[in-house]
Amino acid sequence: MRYAAIVSLLLAGCSSPALPPLALVPKVDLARFMGDWYVIASIPTFIETGAHNAIESYRLDADGTIATTFTFREGGFEGELKRYTPRGFIVEGTGNAVWGMRFVWPIKADYRIAWLSPDYGQVVIGREKRDYVWIMARQPRIPEADYQRLLGFLREQGYDTARLRKVPQQWP
Repeated sequence: MRYAAIVSLLLAGCSSPALPPLALVPKVDLARFMGDWYVIASIPTFIETGAHNAIESYRLDADGTIATTFTFREGGFEGELKRYTPRGFIVEGTGNAVWGMRFVWPIKADYRIAWLSPDYGQVVIGREKRDYVWIMARQPRIPEADYQRLLGFLREQGYDTARLRKVPQQWP
């Protein structure tokens, strides 16, 4: 009994403290949000490691879901073109800032619009777990000062920004 109590205390001490909820944009105008977003940087998922010229495109469908197309070149600017088409499902009562993103039925991945510039030119998409994140913009590059400000925001949200990788973008 005493051994079990000691092990429980040690394990409790090893657990990481719970993070506060990820910041959310209070309201997203879906019509303005739709369209193409260049991926500037991310903590990438396994499918997008080595992505070049990554673009995420959104289209609001008549049924209220978001048709999503994610394209990139694998491993270099001349690499194989990859294309994924998950579907976004808006979570009601979240001001359109929380979606379930379904790549494979019936699983919906956590997708949260954590920060959005007033002109809808830059966005941060995060997850409550802080395991993945995407900085995206309407243009393939953003000013370095903007990038540094967004890194500060991500640190404040509990992200390990050392894991963030800039996505190479090269367009004519």
